[in-house]
This record gives sequence, structure tokens and C-alpha cells, in this order.
Amino acid sequence: MPKALFGADHAFLDRKDLLTFEEITRVARLFSELGVEKLRLTGGEPLVRRDLERLVGALARLPAIRDMSLTTNGALLTRARARALGDAGLRRITVSLDALDDAVFARINDVAFPVARVLEAVEHAHAVGLRPVKVNMVVKRGMNDDQILPMAEYFRGTPHILRFIEFMDVGTTNGWRLDDVVSAQEILSRIDRYYPLEVVTPNYPGEVANRWRYRDGAGEIGIISSVTRPFCGGCTRARLSAEGTLFTCLFAHRGRDLRAALRTGSSDREILGLLGRIWSAREDRYSEIRSARTEGLEEARTPRIEMSYIGG
Repeated sequence: MPKALFGADHAFLDRKDLLTFEEITRVARLFSELGVEKLRLTGGEPLVRRDLERLVGALARLPAIRDMSLTTNGALLTRARARALGDAGLRRITVSLDALDDAVFARINDVAFPVARVLEAVEHAHAVGLRPVKVNMVVKRGMNDDQILPMAEYFRGTPHILRFIEFMDVGTTNGWRLDDVVSAQEILSRIDRYYPLEVVTPNYPGEVANRWRYRDGAGEIGIISSVTRPFCGGCTRARLSAEGTLFTCLFAHRGRDLRAALRTGSSDREILGLLGRIWSAREDRYSEIRSARTEGLEEARTPRIEMSYIGG
């Protein structure tokens, strides 16, 4: 959330506009009745939500949910907080870290905390059993692509999984250009030149990251390539915003309101029908269209929801 747009005077949503934990849990339960087995808490920054452990506990008690994870920038993830989240039922944590160099990190993320705090958060999560910790690095040419090898070297030989993500045109405020994208193939080649890699089979159908491991056994990396190798056809993700809007694509410019149904007495059966209709009617394939037509496509000029609003 860039400070230029979300400064001290920004009028954030009133608390009554946000879904309650009970409403979020109800939506998650209904989704689980339709086949959803995995949940991820993201943001923005989810750890700024007060009493988040209570929500984690409620979601963990849903019988059909077999995996729950959280994505964080690490700034608020102390050892005690990580332990509380794990005790409540969280299984795994993903930490965002785009550089090891403090100056590069600050330039990208516009935050006032050092890389060391993020690295401490990674170790806190691992220490309390939130494993494996995944570390996400978004790579932008000319901004932090010189950090690819240092990041690989730092996390080699650790139990953590480093994942590189192609710079995506999510929203309209990040100044995306195709020329700024460092492709998955280039990322792979840069690392493989120093530390030979071999492909690893996916953990499950529809896994967004292509997996590779070091041939010397020093761990694995992942590469998410939604720009150069889009995977729209295998996407199984839905996103629920903090105030109850459902999105069926990360690159959406509008969603469907669920809060009204939750607060006007709609039955579980009625909401299940609504969810089924939304999902069965989806035609999202933005990444495939963008890859076929690159820059200049009409969709690229359409206002889209920012990633800070619906997560990655």
C-alpha cells in the first residue's frame, strides 16, 4: 500500500464495513461444502487484524479444511505471535522478501523496518513448527534482479523454500511494463549457472509454482511465471476481500458482493447457490490474453483491483 496513496490522512474502511470473523468463517464453511480444502489468510498485511488468532482457530475447526496458511511481510511476526498462530491451528507461513540488501528492500517496499526483521520472522515461524516456510521474492528488472543470486545463496542449505515470482501487472499503480519482467527462464538460468538445478514434480494438480531442486541436495526453489507461462486454465482460487467482495481472478476489475447476502438473512442454501453460480460462470483468463497480446491490450488499461486489496 504505497504511502503516496495511503498516507496518514487516508480514510480507511469503517470497522462495521468489514466482515466479522463469524461471517468470514461462515463463507469459508460454505466454500468447504463445495470442495475447498485449503485456506490462505493474506492482505494487505493480515497480522494488523486484531485478534487474528481467534479467526485462525475458527477456520481450523472446519472439518473439511486440511491446510491453512498465511502470507505476511514479517514485520509483526514475533516468536510469541508465531506460536499463538500455530497453537490456534495455522499450518504454514509464507514471508514476502524482495531483497537482502536493506537499501533495495526499502526502495521496493516503502517500509521502515530492516531485512533482518524479516529474516528473524522466517526463523520464528520455523522454530514453532510452521513448516516449510516459503519466502516469496517478486523480481523486477533494474530494481532487484541483482538480488536473485544472493537470495538463492542465502536460502540454499536451509529448510525454507525460496520462490521467485515474475513481476505482474496486478492493479494499476505499480507501473508495470513487459520490459521490467525477468522471465522464469532467465531466473532459472541465472541460478543454474552457479548451482545446477533439476525439475521436481508438482505437489498437486494446479500448483502455481514450478518446482526445482539443487542437484547437490541443498534444497529447492519455486518459480511462479504467470506472465510468461500463464496457468489460467488450471486456476482453482477464489479471493474474499475484507469487506465481503468475492473475486475469481487476481486481475479482476470487479467482484461480487457477498456481504449483503450474509447480512440480509440469506440461508446457507441460498448462499451456496450464489457461490455455485458465480464459480460456474467465471471466464477469467486475463494472463493468457495478456501473454498473447502483451502490452496495449484493452484490459491492461482497465482499472483493476490492487493486490493490497485481495492478496496474492
